[in-house]
Order: sequence, then C-alpha cells, then structure tokens
Amino acid sequence: MCLAMPVEVVELMDGQRARVSVDGVTREISLALMDDVAVGDFVLLHVGFAIGKLDREEADATLRDLAELAVLTESAEGQAT
Repeated sequence: MCLAMPVEVVELMDGQRARVSVDGVTREISLALMDDVAVGDFVLLHVGFAIGKLDREEADATLRDLAELAVLTESAEGQAT
C-alpha cells in the first residue's frame, strides 16, 4: 500500500528542492515532478517527491483522517494484546 502525506511548503530551495512541514516536523523534498509550487502551498509527499497540490481544507481533512486512523490502529493493537 502506498501513502502520500499532505505537507506545507515552508521554503523553496535551489535545485528543485523545498523544505516542508507537517505537525512541526520538517524535511527536504524534491519538486522535480511539480511545476509552479510556492511557499504556503500544500503538496502531497510520496517517497520524497511532491506529486500533487491540494488546498488547505483538503490537507487539513486528510491529516485529521490520518490522525484518527492512527488512534484507531493503536486502540485495536492495544485490544489485541
């Protein structure tokens, strides 16, 4: 299963690179597959590459869903032991 995470672009760097952030965690990613990305944009991050843009509402909804899934997974794992 593949998963792309929404992240916010916080800095554009040389060489089609950007620094992105989610939940206070930052990392450097490649923008080689994307055109017209700006600071403040939300992009989908997959294996180190931005693969698409989304708006803030879509990003927030996806991050909420992923957080809820993590809680449900932890709960299910706790019940299995």
